[in-house]
Amino acid sequence: MADTTADAPACDVDGTCYCPLTGVISTLSQKYAIQLVSIIGAHDSLRFAEIEAHLPTASTSTISKRLDEFEEAGLVSRTQYNEIPPRVEYALTKDGDELRARLEPLLEWAASTE
Repeated sequence: MADTTADAPACDVDGTCYCPLTGVISTLSQKYAIQLVSIIGAHDSLRFAEIEAHLPTASTSTISKRLDEFEEAGLVSRTQYNEIPPRVEYALTKDGDELRARLEPLLEWAASTE
């Protein structure tokens, strides 16, 4: 029988395991996070007001906070154009698009269980 202890997750003395999904789950468990990935991913890029229109129940501050978190995590890019009035657009990065693609089967499954 092969030794599988090398493949086991690293656990602390108290039994806490360090799973590579921890950061992803923490990010995606935030309010409106999965919706934002889906909404932005369905378009090449969106302005903030367009994102707000897709999430009418979300507050401006919540959307802004999620976008900042996604930008910091490398899931969303923010492009500011030097125009009057100022224009800012958000788009998924390569990692964000890969995340969206991996979420699709989960979302399809969730929809089928309703």
